[in-house]
Amino acid sequence: MTDQIAPVIGIIGGSGLYDIDGLEGKRWRKVTTPWGDPSDELLEGTLGGVRCVFLPRHGRGHPISPSHLNYRANIDALKRAGCTDVLSLSAVGSLKEELPPGHFVIVDQFIDRSFAREKSFFGDGCVAHVSVAHPVCPRLGDALEGAARGLGLPVTRGGTYLVMEGPQFSTKAESELYRAWGCSVIGMTNMPEAKLAREAELCYATVAMVTDFDCWHPDHDHVTVDAVVKVLLGNAEHARELVKAVVPAIGAPRGACPAGCDRALDHAIITAPDKRSPALMAKLDAVAGRLI
Repeated sequence: MTDQIAPVIGIIGGSGLYDIDGLEGKRWRKVTTPWGDPSDELLEGTLGGVRCVFLPRHGRGHPISPSHLNYRANIDALKRAGCTDVLSLSAVGSLKEELPPGHFVIVDQFIDRSFAREKSFFGDGCVAHVSVAHPVCPRLGDALEGAARGLGLPVTRGGTYLVMEGPQFSTKAESELYRAWGCSVIGMTNMPEAKLAREAELCYATVAMVTDFDCWHPDHDHVTVDAVVKVLLGNAEHARELVKAVVPAIGAPRGACPAGCDRALDHAIITAPDKRSPALMAKLDAVAGRLI
């Protein structure tokens, strides 16, 4: 019989989401990592009896830009805090008419167009290649979709998230290109976050929250900042409701992940044991501790 684990739910909050309502026994705790400082302290507590760890992706008050986020430290800190599952909540622009502002998309694919970020925990001294063919845990995706529909939220299951570098938004030509590629939404933060979560053997899923249409849309230039902020705050409130609804569904004791997210490193590390860098192996103590 497979050993049961008690899940610990990590929640990464995007723009407009800097805390989680309803946490009991909550406290902010500083976590240090060998990759540097994460975006902020971790907010720990329980929700419906399930242990949760919240990290505001950009830090409280939003001082950190997408390009300057320490993605490795963020994922390492969640892993180091005991997280088994990560829910990523992200503000995005829409690339499709049928995904209007206020709509939620349970993303299942990414196209990574970022270029100024550290994208792996591995490298010289310990080489590893993990599969990210299916970067989102379907079990978490199912639970998020069910909880969203139960709350009556406008939600679409499945879609491709185009991750751009930023901090500037797209040109119209770029926006039209991404639409031609079949992308659903565009944002700046979920890569390399999703790749690093896979390397850390964490189940990961994204809720992309649409704030406005990207610049391909004929009405884009008429949207005011006030209108976008209003949608952003409304999305954040719905995201808090979604978290409260989904955590009990994914927080019950369970066995191994059916999709193998928690065993992603089983055949990924290529470097022979006697050729591995002791310094790098020490930094991998949380991420790859199961194997090293």
